[in-house]
Amino acid sequence: MLFETIVGPIHSRRLGSSLGVNLLPLQRKVCTYDCIYCECGWNSETEHNEIKLPTLDEVTTLLEERLKELVAKGVPVDSFTFAGNGEPTLHPQFPQVAQMVRAMRDKYYPNAVVTLLTNATQLSRPEIFDAVLKLDNPVLKLDAGTAAMRAAINKPTPACPDFDTLVENLVRFGNKCIVQTLLLRGENDGHAISNVSDEEFAEYVEILKKIRPKYVMLYAIDRATPEKKLEKLTVEELESYAQIIRNEGIEVKVYG
Repeated sequence: MLFETIVGPIHSRRLGSSLGVNLLPLQRKVCTYDCIYCECGWNSETEHNEIKLPTLDEVTTLLEERLKELVAKGVPVDSFTFAGNGEPTLHPQFPQVAQMVRAMRDKYYPNAVVTLLTNATQLSRPEIFDAVLKLDNPVLKLDAGTAAMRAAINKPTPACPDFDTLVENLVRFGNKCIVQTLLLRGENDGHAISNVSDEEFAEYVEILKKIRPKYVMLYAIDRATPEKKLEKLTVEELESYAQIIRNEGIEVKVYG
């Protein structure tokens, strides 16, 4: 399911009243991952559609119009959230857009936070790392404890950094970041997949111990997925894995 607007309030189970900012084409997914659980579908499903990115001026105009409307109606906004049809940091003007959104937040909803949902594959670019570091809530994806499991779940494109580089960049963020992880079991291309097996989850926890993030978001599948042979974990299961992480002195929030 692709997002059909550049700016529009969405209710988030993790972020409260969230004003979504989609910097990617409305009719195409653009991402460096091709995750088996992505609600936007497989990359190949929309690759024939034109890549038309909104400009900084377009996003600025649409955002300010929407904010004036929300303020007039007394609608609360808890978070300005970069999300949308793929990876937001692929937008060529992401640092400039991020700076603009922070300024709009300060003007219209100064108590709100600016959040980025990112797969963290662009953090090796200094301008992206610096721009993300300035945000209130950089939410960085880590779905696996090993390179093999990352390949199975996230299906990174050739443009992605290798797994060790990805982890190094997360460690550089440390307690300034939030780590988001979707836990699942299932099957893809005839192979069993589980990032909650004892060995795999132990490797994942070891990485979290190196990062020491602000906290970890553990969540389960919530919408239709392109790979149909995936299992949604229960809240009780999520809590059991959360407790393993908490035992290492790391805060965890669970979203079933």
